Amino acid sequence: MAKKTKKIETPIDQRETFVSIQKSFADSDLSVEEKLKTLYALQQADTEIDKILQLRGELPVEVENLENEIAALKAKAAGISARIDEATKSIAEYKHNIVDYNAQIDKYKSQLDNVANSREYDSLNKELENLDLLCQIAQKNIDETKADIASRKTDLEALKEKTEVKNEDLKAKKQELETIVESTSREEEKLRAGRDACAAKIDARTMSAYERIRNSCHNHLAVVSVFNGDSCGGCFNTIPPQRLIDIASNRKMIVCEYCGRILVNPDFE
Repeated sequence: MAKKTKKIETPIDQRETFVSIQKSFADSDLSVEEKLKTLYALQQADTEIDKILQLRGELPVEVENLENEIAALKAKAAGISARIDEATKSIAEYKHNIVDYNAQIDKYKSQLDNVANSREYDSLNKELENLDLLCQIAQKNIDETKADIASRKTDLEALKEKTEVKNEDLKAKKQELETIVESTSREEEKLRAGRDACAAKIDARTMSAYERIRNSCHNHLAVVSVFNGDSCGGCFNTIPPQRLIDIASNRKMIVCEYCGRILVNPDFE
């Protein structure tokens, strides 16, 4: 009994185009004609989905950018609030220090009445001068910190106002996007189901080439029909007569020699 020869699968090269898979295109459970029709139906579904996405325009990107901007504003506001809290704690510490300094001042002043000699008197006066200076420094720090807090609160208020404006913009754009999505969701769902059904019939190598060509073209057309009887529907260059006959036969994959797209029978439309 003859053994079945196991087919060796060649790894898919992401640089492959329809030109490089022409020889292996017919090697499938589907006939060439059915495969071409499936590819064309896949392209038609993708084109209609592109139109729906184009209808949404830049709204999804704008919504995402606004969300990121609002998150950044909130993070900045949170940072300012944290610094205000730290500054408020610093003021409390400075005030506490002033109370301690005043207590020590009162203590040293009471000792001045009972000094035994001029040396002790000078020493106490020196301590009083230092404590008074420390009180002045602490009060200066309090005043500067209060001014800093006032400035930060102004910045915080400006950030809150800016965030509110951005939130209003985001709300409006989300509503606009939701309206468009809602009006096209059923059609898109139907198209994607049809697209998935077509893609399931196509082998991985052909799908890889299809996606590559589609992504490299400005109009995202990888499979086109003959235009105006003798031209490529993608680049509009004239197709030689023999190739037109081959295209009409539906028996082989014909690729445009100018743009690399698959050319299919206009009857498929």
